[in-house]
Amino acid sequence: MRILYVSQYFPPEMGAPAARVYELSREWVRLGHQVTVLTGFPNHPTGVIPPEYRGQWLRRDIVDGIEVVRVPIYAAANRGFAKRIANYLSYAASASVVGPWVAGRPDLVLATSPQFMTAVAGYWLSRIYRAPFVFEVRDLWPRSIVAVGAMSARSPIVKALEQVELFLYRKATRVVTVTESFVDEIAARGIDRAKISVITNGVDLELFRPGSRADARAQLGLPGGFLAAYVGTHGMAHGLGMILDAAPRLRDQGVTFLLVGEGAEKPALRERASREGIENVMFWDQRPRDVIAQVYAAADVCLVLLRKDPLFTTVIPSKIFEFMGAGRAIHTTVDGESRRIIERAGAGVFSPPEDVDAFVATLRALAGDRARLEELGRSARAYVEDNYARPVLAARYAELLARIVGG
Repeated sequence: MRILYVSQYFPPEMGAPAARVYELSREWVRLGHQVTVLTGFPNHPTGVIPPEYRGQWLRRDIVDGIEVVRVPIYAAANRGFAKRIANYLSYAASASVVGPWVAGRPDLVLATSPQFMTAVAGYWLSRIYRAPFVFEVRDLWPRSIVAVGAMSARSPIVKALEQVELFLYRKATRVVTVTESFVDEIAARGIDRAKISVITNGVDLELFRPGSRADARAQLGLPGGFLAAYVGTHGMAHGLGMILDAAPRLRDQGVTFLLVGEGAEKPALRERASREGIENVMFWDQRPRDVIAQVYAAADVCLVLLRKDPLFTTVIPSKIFEFMGAGRAIHTTVDGESRRIIERAGAGVFSPPEDVDAFVATLRALAGDRARLEELGRSARAYVEDNYARPVLAARYAELLARIVGG
């Protein structure tokens, strides 16, 4: 089977979208399929294209058997509405115009969101190739834009995006989501449930696995005491100001917070921490995935944070599977489906979103109970091995795609 995977993000870019596309594609190649990833030049989330990728308008690479074709893109940091929209549209335009000349002839076109202008390009390519179109929905645009307060639900732009969203759902041969909750949301738009499938996110269990905290901290230069790690986007949706509210109250108990990643809110968070003299919060820039695996190994607890909004009860942040793979306890403020997975696994604890007092109390209890931390970590690893190993999910996905190609 020849699969054309249309994705704006691909390694060396970090984050869940790039990781999912790479890891699924790698497993499909191992299963004997031909996979071409049509992507942009890496620039997310800093807006800076690495030196080795500059001065080119088109680039082809073979990465673990995956043919990676990179097309032009307007590089922009993950902040500022106008520039981000230009970034999204430039990739979609390049994929639509250049893609037909460089991507071969696939049996199937699979386009992934966010952002869903990528899916517009995927649909266009599927028409050119006369191939089935699979729309992979990792985020509910434009609802997520409204949820973080970036735009009003009454905005003409949001209304237009909703029409594009509905068009893509209707035109897709198959819609693939990452959560059961998304099925309900999409079906509520009038889309037949029979054309919606769920392939959850998973984890590379070789990369993310339990390791020695002491060794990891020595390699990374991290302090002793209780370490709570947040790894991921520092954006409007995540409410990371709560960490700065909590940190001074936990300093006497030896709790240190490590925040790793990039995002629109990061400069303000760093400035506030400096202004208020919050010494037990460390900020690291984005790191390669092998270093992120060491960060997890070094942590006592890993944090999954989102603001309070009904939409966020439908999401499953993919990082929870990486935390489980690393055998680390999870503290989440994300209610709904992801909370149910964590609690079913016996992998962590929940406190209500944006509730600083509960957040502090929960961390204080975990910091004082080493035996419980270890038990949560062991349960997490066992559960993810049984349910969320990436090769198993990729094989299930490949079977679904083969059925689509076979009519």
